[in-house]
Amino acid sequence: MDTINGFEFKQRKYMPVFPKANGKTTAYIEGYPCEDDEHISATFFHGEQINTLADQFKRYFAINELVMIGIDSFIYYSEGDITKCVAPDIYIVFGVAKYPLRRSFYTWAEGAAPVAVFEFLSDATAHQDRTEKVNVYLNDIGVQEYFIHQPELKKPAEFRGWRKDPSGSIIEMEPDPQGGLFSEALNLYFRYEEQHRTHVRLLRPYLPDGTPIPTSLEEQHLKEAAEARAEEEARLKEVAQARAEEEAQRRQDAETELERLRTQLADLQNQ
Repeated sequence: MDTINGFEFKQRKYMPVFPKANGKTTAYIEGYPCEDDEHISATFFHGEQINTLADQFKRYFAINELVMIGIDSFIYYSEGDITKCVAPDIYIVFGVAKYPLRRSFYTWAEGAAPVAVFEFLSDATAHQDRTEKVNVYLNDIGVQEYFIHQPELKKPAEFRGWRKDPSGSIIEMEPDPQGGLFSEALNLYFRYEEQHRTHVRLLRPYLPDGTPIPTSLEEQHLKEAAEARAEEEARLKEVAQARAEEEAQRRQDAETELERLRTQLADLQNQ
């Protein structure tokens, strides 16, 4: 894990560059529901995954005011049709202001669509996530990349992603030997790690050079380690300075004693 200063340098280096959207920040449009009566609760596995990844995204993109992170909120993508609506687990929009917070996201009003969407598989929605949502996100909404992931460790691993090729056809991304996928839209690499204590298969983001984006706890440990190193360096500096002062005092005492002996010897010779 890099130091705090080292990570912040890389954060600026690898942050995507994009234009400001041509729409207007829109917190709410009357007539478009921002809640429903059929919300399916998430498991602890999903909650751990969503909270951790959303927190990492929010802190990583905090340096850019034109990046919005949406969590389990409605995206309306066809003006006048309230049925054209999805609620991804996590989505990221470039070019729009973080604040004020929205009740829902309206693509036509903001002049932007999410660049990346993440869905975490559950028994109730897994089939839709693997099939019809691929077309809805990439074709109907204009999302650049769409990812699905199974966070429950006891279930078979499944991490997949889709994007469009230059011809406009939807293609599934090819994972690397470690099962990871690189997001060109976010300029981030994703790979999961198995956490046996919590039974969560945690999807994690990495910078292009392989540096992991730390969790809040890991970032706190980095800060504590940096503070501990600074304290140790200050202590060693004080010890070195004290030793130097002691050595200087010893030299001065020795020179004083030598001068006294020389004076005493001269007195004896003059008698």
